[in-house]
Amino acid sequence: MEAMPSGPTWTIAQIADEFGVTHRAVRHYEEIGLISPERRGTTRVFHRRDRTRLALILRGKRLGFPLEEIRTIIDLFDAPRGRRTQLEYVLGQIDERRADLEQRRQDIEDAISELADFERRCRKDLARL
Repeated sequence: MEAMPSGPTWTIAQIADEFGVTHRAVRHYEEIGLISPERRGTTRVFHRRDRTRLALILRGKRLGFPLEEIRTIIDLFDAPRGRRTQLEYVLGQIDERRADLEQRRQDIEDAISELADFERRCRKDLARL
């Protein structure tokens, strides 16, 4: 049996509160294998690795990555560093996500501009009434 890491541990309540997520979300990430807390009977004990992985999961979600891409990326953190293909994969994902976000930003800026034009026309029409 593999020894569990020493150091600080957290309960599911502490982890959920710290990251502002529900217990259900934490359990979901466990069910799909993104985190793997130690089990002591029915109690989950979270170690530093779980906490780090949860932070990476939530960061990936904020950036709009789907969970399977997040899985691939965070699994790379457990793999030996410096593998060219791993780094190239992550950089490719970053490029794709950046391009998507830049397009969304442009779409938002265009929508704001259209709303401003429409507002000006409405105010002008209202002033004439």
